[in-house]
Amino acid sequence: MPLFAIPYPVIDPVLVQFGPFAIRWYALAYIAGLVIGWRWSLAIAKRPPLSVKPIDIDDFLSWATIGVVLGGRLGYVLFYQPSHYFAHPVEIVEVWHGGMSFHGGALGVIIAILLFTWKRGLDVLAFADIIVCAVPIGLFFGRIANFINDELWGRITDVPWAMVFPTGGPYPRHPSQLYEAFLEGIVLFLVVNGTERFTAIRGKPGALSGVFLIGYGIARIIAEFFREPDSFLGYIAFGWLTMGQILSLPLILAGLVLLLRPRRAKPA
Repeated sequence: MPLFAIPYPVIDPVLVQFGPFAIRWYALAYIAGLVIGWRWSLAIAKRPPLSVKPIDIDDFLSWATIGVVLGGRLGYVLFYQPSHYFAHPVEIVEVWHGGMSFHGGALGVIIAILLFTWKRGLDVLAFADIIVCAVPIGLFFGRIANFINDELWGRITDVPWAMVFPTGGPYPRHPSQLYEAFLEGIVLFLVVNGTERFTAIRGKPGALSGVFLIGYGIARIIAEFFREPDSFLGYIAFGWLTMGQILSLPLILAGLVLLLRPRRAKPA
């Protein structure tokens, strides 16, 4: 083992197994993110000026679950390894092996929000502003699950906190999963919820969603400089640009549009 590398704390990805049935940390991370995010959204929804009925938040939980899982998996299949999964379609449903895309999951949740608010007659931007306050919770647990799964590790480095990952070869690497858990989870949670709590931005529907999109895009672009690109993709251009950074740029642009769009006057 290289000098100064921190030993990777090997954790069995399977928490409990009963015959062919296994409870994995990866699945628990998604469940924790959805359940805690649901409870947090309920608390946010009760605060004025854009109150939403608790029953609407309760009912949206199942919609969000489908959007996250279906969108996240299909996003990974289409954005990262389309040729592999089209040649092996059975593997598309094997989500317990990892392979989820935040950008795909985000698109899935956006579609779920559009359909749900249309069906209920709710303000789509005001509803989205509530949901984005809870999204960093799921991102935090998801990145911790990536760390436990020994996947998405970082680039080779000599920093004192580098780790040698079992599947990452003999060289010390950035624990980039923990960087992302901090940036996309903790920091983004504080930024979005601090903005919601201590500013008047909530009076402009869609602006808080813009803050989230910009914040996530910046956090992901920064984290990608420490994360090893997927071996089947490598760097897209310039010897440093990754697919994650490319997919984050539209999020930042969409966030700027939502944040800077003129506020429409309320009808008299």
